[in-house]
Amino acid sequence: MSLLQVDRSAETIAAIFLRQASRLRTRVALRRKEFGIWRRITWDDYALNVRWVGHALLGLGLQKGERVGVIGENRPEWLYSDLGIQCAGGITTGIYATSSPEQVHYILDHSEARVVVVEGEEQLDKLLEVRGRLPRLERIIVMDPEGLHAFSDPMVMMFGEFLTAGRRHEEEHPGALDDRVAGLTADDVGLLIYTSGTTGPPKGAMLTYGNIRSEVEASLLPIPATEHDEVLSYLPLAHIAERSFSMILAVHHGYTVNFAESLEAVPENLREVRPTILFSVPRIWEKLYSGIALGMKDADWLKRVVFSLGLSIGKKYAARRLARKSVPVGLGLAYAMARVAVLMPLRHRLGLDRVRIALSAAAPISPDVLRFFWGIGVEIREIYGQTEGTAMTTAHFVGDVQLGTVGKPMKGIEVRIAPDGEILVRSAGVFKGYFKEADLTARTIVDGWLHTGDVGEFDADGNLKITDRKKDIFINAYGKNIAPQYIENKLKFSPYVNDAVVIGDGKKYLTALIVIDEDNVAKWAQDHRIPFTTFTDLSQSPEVRKLISAEVEAVNRTLSSPEQVKKFAMLPKRLYQEDGEVTPTMKVKRKAIMEKFGDVIAELYKS
Repeated sequence: MSLLQVDRSAETIAAIFLRQASRLRTRVALRRKEFGIWRRITWDDYALNVRWVGHALLGLGLQKGERVGVIGENRPEWLYSDLGIQCAGGITTGIYATSSPEQVHYILDHSEARVVVVEGEEQLDKLLEVRGRLPRLERIIVMDPEGLHAFSDPMVMMFGEFLTAGRRHEEEHPGALDDRVAGLTADDVGLLIYTSGTTGPPKGAMLTYGNIRSEVEASLLPIPATEHDEVLSYLPLAHIAERSFSMILAVHHGYTVNFAESLEAVPENLREVRPTILFSVPRIWEKLYSGIALGMKDADWLKRVVFSLGLSIGKKYAARRLARKSVPVGLGLAYAMARVAVLMPLRHRLGLDRVRIALSAAAPISPDVLRFFWGIGVEIREIYGQTEGTAMTTAHFVGDVQLGTVGKPMKGIEVRIAPDGEILVRSAGVFKGYFKEADLTARTIVDGWLHTGDVGEFDADGNLKITDRKKDIFINAYGKNIAPQYIENKLKFSPYVNDAVVIGDGKKYLTALIVIDEDNVAKWAQDHRIPFTTFTDLSQSPEVRKLISAEVEAVNRTLSSPEQVKKFAMLPKRLYQEDGEVTPTMKVKRKAIMEKFGDVIAELYKS
C-alpha cells in the first residue's frame, strides 16, 4: 500500500520520504551495478545518506529557498543529493551531464547557486573552467573521487567528506533537519527544472510541493504502482519525466529503483533487472522494435514463419482488447499457444517479461510501434504532459486505450482546445512560473490556463490527439497545413531511420533530412558486402541511399500527395545533445537542424 494512502497530511516530498524510509527500513530502495554485481541499498541506508547530505548543507549555511545544482549521470548519489537538498529546504537545480561548460555556467549563474554537486572528474572540469565567472559559487561537491585522489582545491570537497560533515552536524544539531522539513509547505518550490531551450536560453520552471502532490494524486489510476514494483532508471534525472519515476513516484509508492550503467547498456540491464514498470521515450521503444524486426530477418525460415504467425495472432488478440470486444474462443486458444511458444520467450529475451506497466511519453510515438508491442504482449500506454504542468496531463487508463491518441485528462486536470487549436491546461499541477521571468510566465499562464504550445483535438470519446507543436506546423505553397511530426513518425518506423526532419514551409513540395540508424544500416551494409569505414561513408553510400529511398517510398504510399516526401538528404553525422541538435529525451531540435544544414536544404529545392 502506498504511503500516500496512509498519510494524506504529508505535503512535501521530503516529509513523505522520511516517513516512507522509516516504514520500509530494510527493504531494497535502490540498486546499482558495481564490478558486475548489483549492489542493494536499503531504505535505512537511503535515508541515512539523505539526512547527512541535508545536514551538511545546513552546516554550509544553506537557507530555505536557495538553489543547489546537481550534475551527473543517474546514480544513488544523485538522489541522495536531490532529497537532501529538499530536506534542508533548498531547491534542487538539475543540470544535464551532457551540458557544455557554457550551459553549466548559464544555469548556475541564472539560478544563483552557491553549492553544486557534480558526478566526477569530467563534470568538475566544466566547473573549474567557468567558476571564475560564478562569483556566488562557494562549494563544489564531487560524488565520485576516481582520478582525483591527488587533487586538492579549497572549493572542492569529495562526497565522502561531505557526508562525514553532515554526520557531525547531525550529532551537534540532532533536530535541525527535521525542523527544516517541518517548516516546508505546499507552496514552497522544491524543484527548479530548466527546459531544453529549443527556442533560446533554458528557462527555469519552478515546481512547488503542491504541484508534485497534484502529479502523484493524478497518477494513481493510470499508474497503479506498489512497493513491490521495480523500475530501470536511465533517462536524465534533470528531466521531469525521469525524476517522476525515479524519485517522486518511487518515494510515494516505495518501489525499487535500479540504475542503468549507461544508455548503451540499457538492453543488457533490462534483461538483468526485468523491471515491472518501464517508462521510456519513443526513441527507445523504436530501437527495441527495430532490433526485433531485423533479428527476425536474419533468422532461418522456420523461425521467421513461427514468429510471423505468433505476432499475427498476438496483434489480432490485442486489436480485440483495444476495441474492448470479447475474444472468440478459437482466438483465445491460439493466443495462449502463441504466448507460450513465441511471445513470452521473446519478451523474456528482451527483459520485458515482468513488465506490467509500460509507458511512453516526452514525444509522439508511431501507432505502428505501439501495435507491434501490444502484439507481443507489452501493452504500452501513452502519457502526455510537459514540465510546466509537472509532467502529466493526460494518459491512457488501463482498459481504455485508443492508439493514436494520448488518452484522457487525469484526475483534477482540465484540458481545453483554444480557437487556434492550442492545448490549454488548468490544474493544481501547473507550475508556479519561470524563475526570474515574470513577463514570460504571464504569457504562458493566462487566466489560470497553461498554454502548452502543442496543437491538438479531442476525438468523439474524449481522447486527446496531438497534432504537432504549434510552432512546427507550417503551410505549403498551396496553402495546406502540414503537421511534420506525423510524417516523421512514419519515417522513423523504418528500422533503418533513426531521425527525420520534414521541411516544406512555403514550398511546393516536402523534403526531409534523414539520419540513418547506424547499427542497423551498418549490419545491412556488412551483409551486402558494402565497404565503409565511418558514419559519413555509410550515410553517403549510393547503396544505402537506395535502401533509404525504398523506405521513403513505402511511407509515401500511405500519405496524401501534399504530405509525400519528394526529395530527401541523408545527414553525414549523428545528432548529439552536446551539439545542440537533440534534447535530453532525444527529440530533434528542428530549428537548430534547419539552421545548421541550411545549405543541404537549399540543394533539395534546386530545380
